[in-house]
Amino acid sequence: MYDDLPVRPVESLRTERSEPLPSSLHGRAMDNLKYIRETMERASSFTAVPGWGGVMIGVTALVAAVMASRIEDEHEWMMVWAAELPLALAIGALMMKRKARAAELKLMSGPGRKFTLSLAPPLLAGAVMSLALARLGALDILPGMWLLLYGTGVVTGGAFSVKVVPVMGICFMTLGAISVFAPIEWGNLLMAIGFGGLHIIFGIIIARRHGG
Repeated sequence: MYDDLPVRPVESLRTERSEPLPSSLHGRAMDNLKYIRETMERASSFTAVPGWGGVMIGVTALVAAVMASRIEDEHEWMMVWAAELPLALAIGALMMKRKARAAELKLMSGPGRKFTLSLAPPLLAGAVMSLALARLGALDILPGMWLLLYGTGVVTGGAFSVKVVPVMGICFMTLGAISVFAPIEWGNLLMAIGFGGLHIIFGIIIARRHGG
């Protein structure tokens, strides 16, 4: 009963199986894989870091640097920068909430929670150490310490965010290391370059590459 069926050589079967997919199917398959990979990356990283919020923080930091440069008393200089901290945190929090809402993301999702818990400890440590150093009168250490600890927080938090964030943190840490060994007079300038310039530069990069 099977004698009438056509017999096909094994070589022809192997040739058909080894033929590549049509270019259109191959392209769709690659697009699907790219979409799945990008979706998994977004799910595992915190993408609500505000780019334009960083620019705004940088501008206020530059204003604080100009004001602080005109002050000779170390304690008053510290108070100017201490006032900049809650302002920067408020801007960052509001802009982050706005970006997360626009992207329909939850701030306290897995990546968002990890980002916050990684960023907060170095900032809290910096606040406590600032009070201790002010009590001892060792205010010349503050610029290097602030830049180093902030950079550390950005690097650790950036591990759960987009790739450019930890790069920004490394730049802050580099400025902090320079400040530790640089003349005391450089402190305010390095603060302006870091909290002002780096926030503006990386804020624009984040806004253009990752939206807002």
